Amino acid sequence: MTARLSLLLVAAAATTMAAQAPAAPSSACPDDAHAKFHACAQAAMKTFTPQKTADGKPDLSGLWRRRAAAHEDLEEHPKTPDDAGATSAVVDPADGKVPMQPWSDAQRRVNAQKFLHHNAACLLSGVPTTMYMTGLYQFIQTPEYVVIQSEEAHPWRIIPLDGRPHLSSRVRLWQGDSRGRWDGNTLVVETTNLNARPYLDQRGRFTTEDATVTERFTLVDANTMHYQATIDDPLVYTRPFTIALAFRRNTQPNTEIWEEACFESNAEHMEHFRNVGFGIFPGISAAQAREMKRAFEAQGTQR
Repeated sequence: MTARLSLLLVAAAATTMAAQAPAAPSSACPDDAHAKFHACAQAAMKTFTPQKTADGKPDLSGLWRRRAAAHEDLEEHPKTPDDAGATSAVVDPADGKVPMQPWSDAQRRVNAQKFLHHNAACLLSGVPTTMYMTGLYQFIQTPEYVVIQSEEAHPWRIIPLDGRPHLSSRVRLWQGDSRGRWDGNTLVVETTNLNARPYLDQRGRFTTEDATVTERFTLVDANTMHYQATIDDPLVYTRPFTIALAFRRNTQPNTEIWEEACFESNAEHMEHFRNVGFGIFPGISAAQAREMKRAFEAQGTQR
C-alpha cells in the first residue's frame, strides 16, 4: 500500500465516522463555522447560568464532540479528497491568519514537505492540538482535578486545580504541564513545559518549548461549550494568537469512548512513509529557533 493510499484510507474513514456521528442537541449558537460560533458564544455565555457541581463550579462533565477540522489547517482551507475543509479556526487576529514570523513560515513549508504529522506514528498531540484531533471527548470533574480523555491513542489530560506551581523548566512533556483555575464560569488552563514535538496542524505549523498555551472552557448553554486557546511563542509568532471552536454535548444513551488504539511509533505503517522519504517532525528547540531565525535573516541581508 502506498503512503498516499494509506492517507486517503485514513481520511475516508474519518469522513465516514463524521457522517455517522449523531446530530448535536439544539444550541443557542448552532453554527460550527469557527468565527461565527465564537462571536455568538461570546454573547451567549454572558447570560447563561450553567448547572453547578456540589462545590459550586460549572459542571463540564460528560461526553463532548468537537466540531472542527483545525488539525488539517488552522487557517481556512478547501475540501479535497483527503481534507474535510473548514473555515479558519483563528479568531484573533480577526483576519483568520496565523501570525508567523518570516523565518518560521518558511520553515513550516519545509516541515510540511519533509515530515509527517505526529499522529501518523501514534504519538501524543500535545496542547492545544489534542483538543481538536479526535471526535469524542470525556470530561471528568472533581473539586481538585479536571480530567479530559479522548479517543486518540493515550491522550489523557489530568489538570490540577489546587494552585500548585508548574514543574521545573527542565521537565519537558508531550502534553506539557497544565494547571487549571476557575475565572467565574470559565475554566482557564495554562500549559507550559511542552516538548514542542507535535505539529499544530498538517501544514507544518509548530511551537518551541518556550511556548505557553492558555485555554478557556466555557458553557454557552446546557449542551454547548466554547473552547478557545491562545498560543504565545515569541520565537515563532509575531504576536499571541487565539483559536476557537465548538464542543457539542453527546446525549446519545450508552455512548462510550472507544480508543483509537495503535502502538507508539506505529513501526510497520511508518515503513511505508519512510520508504518514500518522509520522517516524523523532530521538533525545534528554542536554541535551534534562535539560530534558524538568525540564519534566515542573514540570508535576506545578503540578497
